[in-house]
Amino acid sequence: MNRIAGRAGITLLLVLILIAGLGFFAAEFITEADGWVVFPGSPHVYNGNNIDCGVVTDRDGMLLADLRNGRVYADAADLRMSTVHWLGDRYGSISAPALSNYAAQIAGFDLVNGVYRYGNTGGMVSLTLSAQVQQAALEALGDRKGTVSVYNYKTGELLCAVTTPTYDPDNVPDIEGDTTGVYDGIYVNRFTQSTYTPGSIFKIVTLAAALETVEEIQQQRFVCTGSYALGSDQITCESTHGEQDLKTAFRNSCNCAFAQIALQVGGEALEQYTKQFAVTDRIAFDGITTAAGNFEAADAAQINVAWSGVGQYNDQINPCAFLTFIGAIAGDGKGTVPYLVDRIKVGKETTYSAEIVKQDRIMSVSTAQVLQEYLRSNVEQRYGDEYFPGLQVCAKTGTAEVGGGQKPHAMLAGYVMDEAYPLAFMVCVENAGYGGTVCLPVASRVLAACKLVLDS
Repeated sequence: MNRIAGRAGITLLLVLILIAGLGFFAAEFITEADGWVVFPGSPHVYNGNNIDCGVVTDRDGMLLADLRNGRVYADAADLRMSTVHWLGDRYGSISAPALSNYAAQIAGFDLVNGVYRYGNTGGMVSLTLSAQVQQAALEALGDRKGTVSVYNYKTGELLCAVTTPTYDPDNVPDIEGDTTGVYDGIYVNRFTQSTYTPGSIFKIVTLAAALETVEEIQQQRFVCTGSYALGSDQITCESTHGEQDLKTAFRNSCNCAFAQIALQVGGEALEQYTKQFAVTDRIAFDGITTAAGNFEAADAAQINVAWSGVGQYNDQINPCAFLTFIGAIAGDGKGTVPYLVDRIKVGKETTYSAEIVKQDRIMSVSTAQVLQEYLRSNVEQRYGDEYFPGLQVCAKTGTAEVGGGQKPHAMLAGYVMDEAYPLAFMVCVENAGYGGTVCLPVASRVLAACKLVLDS
């Protein structure tokens, strides 16, 4: 009798373990099933490294790619080239992390029906990008390497984010066999994955830090003789600017003045405020995390603090992060996180809809408003409003020395202050020369295309 009772107890224990295991599996299935089905490489959703279900359109419904049945891209070659770094190619050489991030929503997965519940179609993915603006940006960049981006600093919508060099996924060149360097870095999305020496656009950061830390900085005057000596070293300037107030020094992009300003702020405080302004932070959106920037002045020698303040030394910025910083200035000190995927529908059901994500305040309202005034003055009194007809643009150019006998990178960052066109923009053109000469015409064409899109 005792033996029977013992066996019954063991059987009961095994049954309880089985029930517990089934319960654990059921809980895991409910919470993790979508991840099991749509993990990278899943045959249900992927073909190689890229997702192969769903249809992707731009903000106005123009087809960018039908990801089913081997992928069908847009009809226009320039549109295919301008979007391949977001959509990926057929072979996975360029990935599409934003689309992969929403694989479950695109596939239309649910616990009852699994995937493809609407007849093997997948979802309709609407991006924030404008095909028209992407094409304008690609044409404006021409055969130069770099990136152009525009986003709505109130909502976070990316209207444009083009990176070059690029290629047509329907007509792939012999990249491996190329010896000219034309395709160097072709698989990199420069908007999210690259960092650049900023040059004089970083003076926006130095100015903001000075406004927050140095009393009566706006009442100071700065003398530029073409160079500024620091012991046996010196900071050099493109011109001899003479005596200037702060706004004029910023408008002249005077290295001598901004070296003095950087030293007044101090290396430690300059590094602290660079972090506070999130200039070197990684930005995360749609499953994408951008490259981190770099700024190290806290323990640097005076000459290096001075060069850091004018955007040289070891300064590095990521275009997406700096674009968001500019957006925060336009937003009176509070930024908005950019995003690419607007909504996803499977059949009649919306499986994903983007939300506006605001950042914490990074600077005071008064500091942001002074920056707005100074950036507007740059365009009105130096660059020329004729570049941007019908728009009130605020901007700063930069020419970033990169050494090694190479031409400097041309840089431009700014925003439009019109309520109807709340757009921040960033232009980086590698080894191209002066920021004003190179980047202003690019921004002019791209912002004109944005205005047409938003007016239509």
